[in-house]
Amino acid sequence: MKNNSLAVVILAAGSSSRMGGTGKKEFHSLGKGSVLSSSIKAFLNAACQMQVTSLQTVICCAPGLEEQTKSILFSDPELSDKKQSLKIDFITGGKSRQESVYLALNHLKNKIPFDSIVHIHDGARPYLTQELIVRITETAKEYGAAVPGLVPVDTQKVVDENGQIECHLKREKLIAVQTPQAFEFEAILKCHDLAKDSGNVFTDDSEIWDAYPEITGSRKIRVVQGEAENIKITFPKDIPGSKEMLQKKGENMIRIGFGTDLHVLKEGRKFVVGGVEIPFEKGEDGHSDGDVLLHAISDALLGASGLGDIGSYFPPEDPQWKDADSKVLLKKIWNDVRARGWSLVNLDSVLELEKPKFLPYRDQVIKSIADILEVKEEQVFVKAKTNEKQDAVGAGLAVKAYCTCLLEKTI
Repeated sequence: MKNNSLAVVILAAGSSSRMGGTGKKEFHSLGKGSVLSSSIKAFLNAACQMQVTSLQTVICCAPGLEEQTKSILFSDPELSDKKQSLKIDFITGGKSRQESVYLALNHLKNKIPFDSIVHIHDGARPYLTQELIVRITETAKEYGAAVPGLVPVDTQKVVDENGQIECHLKREKLIAVQTPQAFEFEAILKCHDLAKDSGNVFTDDSEIWDAYPEITGSRKIRVVQGEAENIKITFPKDIPGSKEMLQKKGENMIRIGFGTDLHVLKEGRKFVVGGVEIPFEKGEDGHSDGDVLLHAISDALLGASGLGDIGSYFPPEDPQWKDADSKVLLKKIWNDVRARGWSLVNLDSVLELEKPKFLPYRDQVIKSIADILEVKEEQVFVKAKTNEKQDAVGAGLAVKAYCTCLLEKTI
């Protein structure tokens, strides 16, 4: 094969129903990033090792989660610095694995040469190594198609509908197939076209390859040695650092976050605290609506989850955030924090201001914050202090807020 470009299809459009309601498995934290980013970094490293001239990646996302998938992926510091140079497209996946692959392959038609090798990989398999990718790629270049496989540890049987053994299988002739599965792009694309037209449902792409010898030239798929660590995350316990694992070790899965913010008070601006507009002659001067309390809460949550800070999320020089509603900003941050497997135990905030009196609005502010975070009101508390007429706050020139929060892993 003359061409040295590589394509990768990452499947992350599933419902993660077996994760017990803890969110998308590809979004869970792993190492410095997420399950999803770990999968992609292995391909980047392998491409570098093989001196690939071009690496094109397509990520199949669950409907409506394209932007969240992108945010989760690039929250990994090892990928965020390369964001502009990486060729990664995010598309909406189909109703089935087979349909998602078909959509991704068609998306690649005008992006890569037809004699490229394309890998099809489960986004929930983050433990693969670059050595495995190299082995599969080189084998697929030589034979047209390659998959990783492991000989089952346990003896395998075929049972009938009554649960009785029907056939004794030879374990040494069996393999458990993993991903990534690699194919010549043009051939696997044509096979998927025929599979779609036939209406048949296949378990994986290797089965689709074998179903159409008129396309593949009857070339058999080569099996390369898989990796025992290359498991597919299916249940919460499959993630290192999961609650189940940490409970066995007697470790706590908690993080403390701290945030603070200050805004100058200015006439002609609305005074907004915790998403509630409080009548006053002055308001916070800021690029957004200046809600000092929600900004402090945002930074506390981002700090505890390790996702960054509010300035990097919503740069003040970006005109799209001019006069933005801080409730919307906090909601986006909180969605990303929760997607990484964190839940709120509680948060405690202090508001420093000389005027107006905060106490009449405290319950309303607490409810507003609890509604944004979708938690109980008893998990949120806000208290106010004056600065005894000292410094800018005490002089009525500014307002300041502090927040501490406690997050707990829920994966």
